[in-house]
Amino acid sequence: MSWLEKLLPPKIQQTDPKDRRTVPEGLWIKCPACETVLYKTDLQQNQNVCPTCSHHHRIGARARLNFFLDNEGRYEIGQEVLPVDALKFKDSRKYPERLKEAMENTGETDALVVMGGSVMGIGLVVACFEFEFMGGSMGSVVGERFARGVQSAIEQKVPFICFTATGGARMQEGLLSLMQMAKTNASLTHLAKKGLPFISVLTDPTMGGVSAGFAFLGDVVIAEPKALIGFAGPRVIESTVRVKLPEGFQRAEFLQTKGAVDLICDRRELRATIANTLAILTRQSADAVG
Repeated sequence: MSWLEKLLPPKIQQTDPKDRRTVPEGLWIKCPACETVLYKTDLQQNQNVCPTCSHHHRIGARARLNFFLDNEGRYEIGQEVLPVDALKFKDSRKYPERLKEAMENTGETDALVVMGGSVMGIGLVVACFEFEFMGGSMGSVVGERFARGVQSAIEQKVPFICFTATGGARMQEGLLSLMQMAKTNASLTHLAKKGLPFISVLTDPTMGGVSAGFAFLGDVVIAEPKALIGFAGPRVIESTVRVKLPEGFQRAEFLQTKGAVDLICDRRELRATIANTLAILTRQSADAVG
């Protein structure tokens, strides 16, 4: 018997750590902005926006679309298009292994989900990036689904919306990934020739080839508060040019002051804001948006 056990009162019994009750993991989230501890379900119901400080946590593509689109009349576009390892690419791991892991973690088959439907009665097609799928990187499947979404919008004569959340081009697909910049831009040219609106919504983060491509081609460019938007990241730029960047550089508010972003909109107000904007651009009556 140790000296500590001798000092413990006889009525106090030690319990096996394995028998102690534990709080299930994942029920609570600490806001990185205000450090408020939030119940995960409440945060999700608030569209992943902190109710205390309005910090915009990242949100998955399906969850965003569920909040954004009307419940009736939804249909998915391009879900049959799947990624292939055309280049037999391998870094520290094989490309198919990374794809399999991303599919298992997200439940998605690639980093873009495209759906047709309506917002407050206005028909449209919307594309949404899933950042958790390999950093929302743009490969051949993303480009093809995007192009099919635009083509569907042209056929139905409805606007096209895109929510970006991406690190840029997918290095595992090399030049095939970079070709998607030209492909997506070309499809938007056809959309513009038909006189149909394109609204680009930039969320955190929007970087690399997507920001250098279609992200800023919208007739209206909207950003979520404090979203990181740019080509190369701030740390890469500072280490390259060896210049201290201004406060808030590459954040949505900074880009708005430079004229690169038309407006910044709280995620909880995006549905109404986009519906009203589309009503103006498509010359529909105000009754169409409630």
